[in-house]
Amino acid sequence: MAREYLKRATLTSESGASDVHEIVTQILADIEEGGYQAALDYAAKFDKYEGNIILTDEEIAAACELVPEKLKQDIQFSHDNVRRFAETQKATLNEVELEVVPGLVAGQRAIPVDAAGCYVPGGRYSHIASAVMTVTTAKVAGCKHITACSPPRPGVGVAPAIIYAAHISGADKIIAIGGVQGVAAMTFGLFGLPKAKILVGPGNQFVAEAKRILFGRVGIDMIAGPTDSLILADAGADAHIVATDLVSQAEHGYNSPVWLVTDDRALAEDVLQRVPGLIADLPEVNRDNAAAAWRDYAEVILCDDREEMAATSDDYAPEHLTVQAADLDWWLDRLTCYGALFLGEETTVAYGDKAAGTNHVLPTSGAASYTGGLSVHKYMKIVTWQRATRDGAKPVAEATARIARLEGMEGHARAADVRLAKYFPDEVFDLSANG
Repeated sequence: MAREYLKRATLTSESGASDVHEIVTQILADIEEGGYQAALDYAAKFDKYEGNIILTDEEIAAACELVPEKLKQDIQFSHDNVRRFAETQKATLNEVELEVVPGLVAGQRAIPVDAAGCYVPGGRYSHIASAVMTVTTAKVAGCKHITACSPPRPGVGVAPAIIYAAHISGADKIIAIGGVQGVAAMTFGLFGLPKAKILVGPGNQFVAEAKRILFGRVGIDMIAGPTDSLILADAGADAHIVATDLVSQAEHGYNSPVWLVTDDRALAEDVLQRVPGLIADLPEVNRDNAAAAWRDYAEVILCDDREEMAATSDDYAPEHLTVQAADLDWWLDRLTCYGALFLGEETTVAYGDKAAGTNHVLPTSGAASYTGGLSVHKYMKIVTWQRATRDGAKPVAEATARIARLEGMEGHARAADVRLAKYFPDEVFDLSANG
């Protein structure tokens, strides 16, 4: 089987990427040393903002009043869907106990992290849905403190709709600070905030690099690159809908790849013909992004059959994967590498991005081959415990001592020896490595 590229990308997500590591490292170091004043200095420099960092209850209420009632209802609708889906996800995390051997019981607990920091982009686009996706899941998980962080606009502050979304989703504090300085404020516990134990949410390359550098000191959801989307479509797909969906995802950014994989040449050629017109019809800011993404990063791939289409998709491991093809159950069973799957033309990535209930913080750049997206599970620590009677621990102690000695770890072996000697003083055990 061979893949035929009717359109091939000229650039990849790594193309032209600037080295931001040194810049971000320096900013983090400055803020860790200089504390809140250094963060304020960077906020004034990059955000062009000198208002309150921690929004007061009065400021939150005033911002919420500015949000039109219909938009409030839409945000509430999105929040309710995300919350109910997150609650269903949480229900899959069960605390369990197992009597491993008679007298030795082991168990599992799921414990939410204490403090979560949720980054909500607010530059070119106000990512209202990101506030819902990140804060709601942290709240359902049971985090004791949730900070929502979003960059303010000069002279304006954080977008009122973002404030409203974060507020109704359960944020304990909303802070008006963006970029690396915002990530640092949550991580280092500035402005009276508790130190975040996990950082979540999308952001630009500087935010992503800050999370990469801080990972280990804190948990993160993932290191996200440019968003990407792939559509699997057969001869029965609607070319106009396919083309529209591709363009809708290309508008995310100039370097956001979109891919069409099909086994029908006529469909592929139809889509190729339609996309430029759909891009030209967008507002200017969206048009520029979509045009660049389509020109430099998009691909249209022709395959022999649906098995080759599925294999191609799994190789790309897209963040978003849409199937507009017959026999949706076959695709659901066959496909294995994606961040979120959208089956049939009746649903679309845009639904998942905004209001359907599944999370839109997803793995990019092929990471879907080994991880999934943001969920309540990301905020939970799965820990284990054990308890034993003396008789129950006896065979475990014997096995531990012999295995440890075979490994050359005498200290481990003696931790088992002393218990056997104390609990069973009248018995003789062969605890040598060759026992």
